[in-house]
Parts: sequence; structure tokens; C-alpha cells
Amino acid sequence: MYFQQKYERGFGTFPLKGRDLSEALSTALDVGYRAIDTAQMYQNESDIGKTLEHSGITRQELLITSKVPIDKYTQKDFTPSVERSLEQLKIDSLDVLLLHWPPADGDIEQPLEFLLNAQQSGLCKHIGVSNFTSSMLRRCKELTDTPIVTNQVEFHPLLNQDTLLQASAETGIPLASYCSVARGEVFKVDLLKQLATDYDVATGQIVLRWILQKGVSVNAMSTNPVNIRANFDVLSFTLSNVDMARIDQLTHTNYRIVDKHLVPWAPEWD
Repeated sequence: MYFQQKYERGFGTFPLKGRDLSEALSTALDVGYRAIDTAQMYQNESDIGKTLEHSGITRQELLITSKVPIDKYTQKDFTPSVERSLEQLKIDSLDVLLLHWPPADGDIEQPLEFLLNAQQSGLCKHIGVSNFTSSMLRRCKELTDTPIVTNQVEFHPLLNQDTLLQASAETGIPLASYCSVARGEVFKVDLLKQLATDYDVATGQIVLRWILQKGVSVNAMSTNPVNIRANFDVLSFTLSNVDMARIDQLTHTNYRIVDKHLVPWAPEWD
């Protein structure tokens, strides 16, 4: 329970680097964020490590997630890549290590074995996946009894992810969001703007609260201090069942950001 509570509001760091990363992350930590999400592909682990080192926050308070890219899914490269992440982040072990994408051929068995080995070697405390389809989640459950603590996927009110939510419920593998505000598209939606007025909160807070009430953990990124605080402060109100259902109707828009045009190795989505 403590893990899930800590993980439910994460600060995303893509595509931040350098001063932008340091300033935004420092603000996020001041606001109260303790779950930090990064990936080897983001090329900002070193900047995160330096910022956390000077933050004054103890390692025990933090929950740090990183991800291994598909070009490291080899016996030779997987473990050294994780060790490099630890070196750059200035930590001894990751709290959560994810497979960033399913392999191009869809065969997840070997990458999952590498992930389990990393956990058994003490390189990470928990393991998870990202961008896995519903069939891949079920395959994970066939391959291991080790808890898989998350499947990080694109999740926002403009995309229908009911199939993944069902697979999550069946397998016990929770979902976590990225692109949580659909890269700004949600701010154009009249319903969400009206609900923000009704609840006296920001539009982004309506969206993030909807995600949380769907049972999905949230990763949100901003460089604006006001928005960083607002994104964190989403536990002080609850959307009614009626308003949740109204927002649910927006998912039929099926506005997907991360498709094969953006990421050629993306799987065939549910």
C-alpha cells in the first residue's frame, strides 16, 4: 500500500535536461513529489542524479524509476546499461526498473528474464514494463510469479484504454500514465474547462484526478512552478460518478500521440 501511495503521483522528466531539468525537479521536490520517472533514452539520468544529490532529501524518501531501451535487450548490454544508470543517478539500486518497450518481434520472454536477473542481482527493488499490450500483460503473468508493479502507457481522457484497463484488472499489473494531459490537447476541450470551473481547480487537475480515479498512477511533467504544484495537488477533491462518466465519453475521440509514426517500433496497440 505504501509503495502504491508513493507511486501514484510521479514527476516525469522527459524531455528535460540541464538547467531546465534541475530547476523543474527541484521545484517538484519542494512541492512534495518523491516519485521520479526517467529512462536511459531520456539522457538526463546524470542531471537527475546531481539534482537529487544536492536536494537534501534522503534516498529512503525517494522512489526512482528508470527504463532500459530495446537496443539493450541483449545478454551483453542489459546489465551494464542498468549499472550505468545507477552510476549516473548516484544510487545503489533503482526502486523500479522497466522494459521501456516490448521487443520489435513481440517476444517478451528474454527481456523479461534480463529484468528478473537485474532484480535478483540487487540492481532494482521492483520490476515493471512500459508500452505493453493486453496480450503481453497476460504473457508476463504466464512467465513469472514475480510481481510486475506497473505498465506505463499513454493514458489520458482523449484515448480509450478500456482493453488495457481490463487486462490490468485481470493480471493485477497496475497501469501508470504518460502523456497524461495529451501534450496540451485536453486544454482545448470545453467539458474539461467547464468542470475545472465547477470544481474551482485547474483543467489539468481535472484530467489528473480522472486518471487517478480510473485506478491509474500519474506521471506529469511541467517546468512551470504553478503547474508543478497544481499537478501534485490533486487529492483534495473528488470527481463525482456523473462527471467521471462524462469524461469517459471523451475517450472515444481516440487521440493517440504515440503511434508508429512517432515511434516506428511501437506494437500494434489494443
